[in-house]
Amino acid sequence: MNKIQQWDLQVCRVCLLHPYNRSQARISRLISRTGDGPLYAVLAALLWWQGEVEREAVLMALLAFALELPLYLLLKNALRRQRPVGLPVFITPSDRYSLPSGHTAAAFLMATVLAASFPLWAPLLFTWAILVGASRLLLGVHYLSDLVAGALLGSGCALWALNWSQA
Repeated sequence: MNKIQQWDLQVCRVCLLHPYNRSQARISRLISRTGDGPLYAVLAALLWWQGEVEREAVLMALLAFALELPLYLLLKNALRRQRPVGLPVFITPSDRYSLPSGHTAAAFLMATVLAASFPLWAPLLFTWAILVGASRLLLGVHYLSDLVAGALLGSGCALWALNWSQA
């Protein structure tokens, strides 16, 4: 086991092997659900009807997701990192592999795109994205390095879309 895997396992143990992990999981489940795909569609629909700036943000998010989703699937199926085992798990994950975290990637993608259009909201948006990622660790379905990879993937795709649109 390499050092990153050892560290990941230690972080998972600290986060999951304590007496209040069930109550922590209830809160984490709610936070995690804010990063589910259908809510992004509802947000996009609401933003679309608000004005030009909001429509532009929706188009940037769509462009970023058009890059992020295939990359996410490629990485997930090429790396095939198993999810944490031997530790409490509080939800049933949607797929078998953990790297990168799709919820974290999507949350950071949205936070980055929306922060570019609404900079005053950036601290709140990135706090939410961090909480979505943390919730996946606290639910027992991801390692910390999965979250870091997801954050880099989502933010990177968002920055690519934003830069591409300005070219």
